[in-house]
Amino acid sequence: MAVTGKINFNRMDSVSFGRPAGEVIAEEAHKLGAGSVFLMVSNTLNNKTEEIESVRRTLGNLYSGTFDSMAPHTPRTDVIRATIAARKAGTDLVVTIGGGSITDGAKSVMLCLANDIESPDGMDALRAVPGPDGTPGPAAGVQAPTIKQIAVPTTLSGGEFSAISGVTDERTRVKELIRHPSIIPHAVVLDPAVTVHTPEWLWLSTGIRAVDHCVEGTCANEANVFGDAQALQGLKLLSRGLPRVKADPGDLDARLDCQMGTWLSMAPLASGVPMGASHGIGYVLGAVFNVPHGHTSCIMLPAVMHWNEKVNGARQKFVAAAMGHEGEDAGDVLDRFIGNLGMPRSLGAVDIGQEHFARIAEQAMGTPWVPRNPRPIDGPAQVMEILELAA
Repeated sequence: MAVTGKINFNRMDSVSFGRPAGEVIAEEAHKLGAGSVFLMVSNTLNNKTEEIESVRRTLGNLYSGTFDSMAPHTPRTDVIRATIAARKAGTDLVVTIGGGSITDGAKSVMLCLANDIESPDGMDALRAVPGPDGTPGPAAGVQAPTIKQIAVPTTLSGGEFSAISGVTDERTRVKELIRHPSIIPHAVVLDPAVTVHTPEWLWLSTGIRAVDHCVEGTCANEANVFGDAQALQGLKLLSRGLPRVKADPGDLDARLDCQMGTWLSMAPLASGVPMGASHGIGYVLGAVFNVPHGHTSCIMLPAVMHWNEKVNGARQKFVAAAMGHEGEDAGDVLDRFIGNLGMPRSLGAVDIGQEHFARIAEQAMGTPWVPRNPRPIDGPAQVMEILELAA
């Protein structure tokens, strides 16, 4: 039988790499005819380095304001605060410089602006809803953004390459998906020099988040050759780049390898391949227990690989080979690789004991990705099995 499938292409215009961020931002702003550029940036970069001030100087009178208070996991309250500030500034272009929470925050800000949302409760209208095939998509009646985003990532979580925003509803401590094809950034700028300020633990752990994208994208039941080609090359780049950055934080070539690997890691997800239980359980660990999302992948990915091995062992061989360990058990290869980077390897390492497992398992069933795991997960009891492997 012939292979069938469908690749969804996104609406991103360009990715620039290896050039100074400020230079590219100014070029893109002028090309778009922007008159009011609003910055959503890392608090640390804004207050403890010259990076953001340099961008402001480069923008000149196009600059209209800065928001630097987005908390991890993108809480609704902060999204609304940023929306109010952007609306007051008359924003027609948002530039993000920072990690995944800031990038996701700007995606949601653009939707809040377009849909006149002014309160955290109002964001209920933006929740993704399942389509006919079960894939989450935009809710009916949600208006597309009228402005664009330029993203300058300083971590490796890869959210800048997707049309998905993960936002935490503080009322329920649930991280929800907001999806719209037009919230993918118009342009991404990969400048390794800006990332030297990123703390080592954050760079390395979000690098494992990118590894997680590569691995779950390759091992999904819906995997395809288009996604495989990019994800496996991305995995090669990340496998060699992350240890080099750990050994020498000033190695800009290694940092750019990591950034390019992260870009490639997002090909499966951006083209319609679902993630699996590592991402799904990670959503709960982040929203409920404030575990950084990079650390959730460090902890969960090897356990999920071991649990899934009986159904996708052939695909897992591609992962081990891409990481330079052909013929070895992929879960073990990942476990060793993550441990050598000094990242946490168990739920106990982030103070999550077995008394919380039932709640995690129950809530994980409501995430978009656990039901799409390659080895079917029919209920919380099977999630508990994975948690025990990660204990």
